[in-house]
Amino acid sequence: MTETAELIDNDFLRQFELKVDDDMAVIEYSLQERKIFLTKIVIPDTINSEDFEKEFLAMVFDSIKERNISVVPTSPQIAKFVRRNRKYKRMLPVGIRI
Repeated sequence: MTETAELIDNDFLRQFELKVDDDMAVIEYSLQERKIFLTKIVIPDTINSEDFEKEFLAMVFDSIKERNISVVPTSPQIAKFVRRNRKYKRMLPVGIRI
């Protein structure tokens, strides 16, 4: 489902956007110094599935990884994703445990 979709970093609205058909999934963030705080994930009911959520979060984390900045997940859904995907735990700042 996300293979053909393009991840957009809308820095004006401070959110990552992924458009699927006529719907848009969003992860809101706050950028401070060399850390990005992922604060909220919104996935429309029409495309909401566990697989879609995992793929969307992986796309966002991979995009952030390219910038070489730390990630602080403040949303429970995003924190759960990090707990289940050990490779992204390295992106957490020193002293943050999930």
